[in-house]
Amino acid sequence: MLNNPWILAASLIIGLVLLVKGADWLVDGASGLAKRFGISDLVIGLTVVAFGTSMPEFVVNMVSVADGATDLAITNILGSNIINTYVILGLTALVYPVVSQKRSRDFDIPMSMIAGILVFAMVMLTSPFGEAQRGLSRLGGILLLVLFCYFLYNTFRHAKDHPDETTAEEVKPMKVWKAVLLIIVGLVGLVVGGEMIVKSAVKIATDLGVSEAIIGLTIVALGTSLPELATSVVAAFKKNCDIALGNVIGSNIFNVFLILGTSAVIRPLPAYNGIEIDAWVAAVGSMLVWLFVKTNKEREVKRWGGAILLLVYAGYLTYRLLTM
Repeated sequence: MLNNPWILAASLIIGLVLLVKGADWLVDGASGLAKRFGISDLVIGLTVVAFGTSMPEFVVNMVSVADGATDLAITNILGSNIINTYVILGLTALVYPVVSQKRSRDFDIPMSMIAGILVFAMVMLTSPFGEAQRGLSRLGGILLLVLFCYFLYNTFRHAKDHPDETTAEEVKPMKVWKAVLLIIVGLVGLVVGGEMIVKSAVKIATDLGVSEAIIGLTIVALGTSLPELATSVVAAFKKNCDIALGNVIGSNIFNVFLILGTSAVIRPLPAYNGIEIDAWVAAVGSMLVWLFVKTNKEREVKRWGGAILLLVYAGYLTYRLLTM
């Protein structure tokens, strides 16, 4: 059935739609249910909503790891982070300069930089944790998960100590049956969509004679980053760009520490051809954002910064496509 290119393309598109909508339904249902049981908007925002926006990447990675498509598991995360930083933040800054909050400058962006540097170091070092091949080992995955726990702890502590600096979207309670139904439908959509995406992506790579890595860095990564793209661009047009920066940086941190960490614990992720440049570009993105917000009095990613991010991405993508 998947031998027909039109059916293959349709399967990929339907999978992406199911993945994104499934995440939306899951977040809506879980948020409404949590509110029904008296959980605060702040806690819901820091847990249910934050985790929910990373569910597309998480599900694709879990399916990829289960199917043995380890290249796709790594490039889904690296590609998503690269697109988040260079494309989404770049486009957002072109629409309207992106303001940074002190918390982002002092903690979130540095944590994102650490995440990128760690992944780069892990894939560059030979047998960093006593294993025979380069890549992300189970011990490396555990290290990433430990850092994720530290990030969560610090985030909750800061929110508790500085409630005036933490914005929480108002969540309305939902009837239990409706919330449970949304959660179930959302989970089904995520699982079915993730399965369709992975199988379609692997088949496309095989038919076109390209690596899974290239498909993961482009089509799959862009598809799983659609929620962040929509949220950030809308925020830019509303001139509420501090949300856009927090959204992108937070997503990058979740992607590496939680999703890549979990993936590596389940199944070690060996290095693939070209992983060095992908990991380096992902790491440099957070460094550029930090430099942009630290080198002007307004602490913004200005339009020229957005243009630089987009140009760097264009150069990187051209190089990867020419050397695949």
